[in-house]
Amino acid sequence: MMKQDLQLTISQDNITNNCKYITPKILDSISEGVMITDLNSRIVEVNPAFEFVTGYKREEVLGRKPDVLQSGVHRIEFYKQMWNNLSQKGEWQGEIWNRRKTGDVYPEWLKISKVLNNEGSVIGYCGVFSDLSEEKTFESELKKRAMTDSLTGISNRFAYSERMDVLLDSSKGHNYQHAILFLDLDRFKQVNDTLGHSVGDQLLVEVTKRIQTLLKNKDILARYGGDEFVITFTDIHHPRDAVHLSEKIIHLLEEPFIIEDQKLYISSSIGISIYPHDGAETETLLNKADKAMYYAKENGKNQFAFYFDDLQTDAKRALLLDNELRRAIEQKSFELYYQPKVDIKKHQIIGVEALVRWNNEKLGNVSPAEFIPYAEETGLIIPISECIIDRACQDAHILARSGFKNVPIAINISSIHFHQKGFVHSIEQIFIKNNLPARQFELELTERTIMNNERETIRKLVKLKQMGFKLSIDDFGTGYSSLSYLVQFPLNFLKIDRSFIQQICSLNDNQAVVDAIIQMAHRLHMKVIAEGVEQSEQVKLLDSMDCDMIQGYYYSKPLPLDELMEFLEFWELELEGK
Repeated sequence: MMKQDLQLTISQDNITNNCKYITPKILDSISEGVMITDLNSRIVEVNPAFEFVTGYKREEVLGRKPDVLQSGVHRIEFYKQMWNNLSQKGEWQGEIWNRRKTGDVYPEWLKISKVLNNEGSVIGYCGVFSDLSEEKTFESELKKRAMTDSLTGISNRFAYSERMDVLLDSSKGHNYQHAILFLDLDRFKQVNDTLGHSVGDQLLVEVTKRIQTLLKNKDILARYGGDEFVITFTDIHHPRDAVHLSEKIIHLLEEPFIIEDQKLYISSSIGISIYPHDGAETETLLNKADKAMYYAKENGKNQFAFYFDDLQTDAKRALLLDNELRRAIEQKSFELYYQPKVDIKKHQIIGVEALVRWNNEKLGNVSPAEFIPYAEETGLIIPISECIIDRACQDAHILARSGFKNVPIAINISSIHFHQKGFVHSIEQIFIKNNLPARQFELELTERTIMNNERETIRKLVKLKQMGFKLSIDDFGTGYSSLSYLVQFPLNFLKIDRSFIQQICSLNDNQAVVDAIIQMAHRLHMKVIAEGVEQSEQVKLLDSMDCDMIQGYYYSKPLPLDELMEFLEFWELELEGK
């Protein structure tokens, strides 16, 4: 209203070209800056608010043109449009950037009107403006807060979408590829529930810092919500670049976090979509990466998976899985990780279990929970098992050359493979080819495996025992046992299923079952291994029950061979120190 009142007052005062009838009190009382010019665009009057905002004194600008305030921000077309509106409509208003006497550029809201005399002739121009600096600063701070995750300091989901829209718009018409990684922390809820949200928040901050160390300046990292993060790996050359980054992130987050003097372990599941292959819009790419992440999580966690159209139906997924499995068998591209087994009383590593891993370029890290059952259904498990055993033999040689000769390797034997007619002979030939004694290995069979075809099973087990293999029954207690049969099998070890161990400290019934299994196994001259041990309370309780060995994250996760050797070396040094 003040700006309109000013225009009316000036018009009614019948201003002449030099504005000599303007009352100073009128200008002095106006809080906005006022500048009046004649028809030649020469400044003939300003008010105190003008001096305050611009830094120029009245006598410094009288007779000069308004371009003394020009900032250089606007192009000449901007000013041409301004004067066109002014001549056609009699006024112009809008946001403009001007320069103070100090050289500082600032924003202002400016309204310029024609000044008319009583006859309706134009006698000059009046500009009224307000400094928007504080408002802009406030808006900028609000926007920053609205677009920044308050906990981690990185972009939030809204800022991510905005930056992605800009990135994708600038990528149109070019041969750019971008990888979108949707990351979720596995079992993060347990941290909040057991240690509190304060520890959980600190963990999220540390996770953010680690991820940032792997990114380029032009990459985009955002906290999407809760324990979910989104990463855009920009301008990649090939999808394998996304594989390498995902592997680095997963490996980096596996390293322990120290929060409030506590050592915390966390893992992550990552879903990947690729621009432009999987879509050209931010929402589409995010949705597909999200689906791939859930697939990775549901199939074992601590891995990554690509999104692709073949994931849409089980039939297409099975076809792709079949093709890639056959290729992996030909190329022997399976990897083995090893999890140590520890003697509770002696605190010594008495062996390791070999666990297969498969990282595929199209499927990502495929969980054994997916490809092993499929391989068993199709018969592919037999060549896969032979690849695994052969690889374990090669690794045994590497361990021996590195000074670790007395580390028996346990290998899981599939029921399909075990019941093949030539199973024993094929196993024997692999060990002869690799020039390794059977006594360095342990064969693990499930209850389901040994309960089928009792007579044939006993014959094969006896033959394997004569060859020198140690034998163990895996996943004991899952519901397939017949104790009368168990007495007849020449077994060395019994492994208690992790489902009993996980709740052994909280359920008295589980404690009773585990204690009974241990006592029974000892009566049958078998040693007992508890798998899935993760807590010190579980170790203490199992020790009190005279359990022989434990295996689980309490001492170590499954490790690739090079990390296993580092772990074994460290363990030996620690024992020597004691």
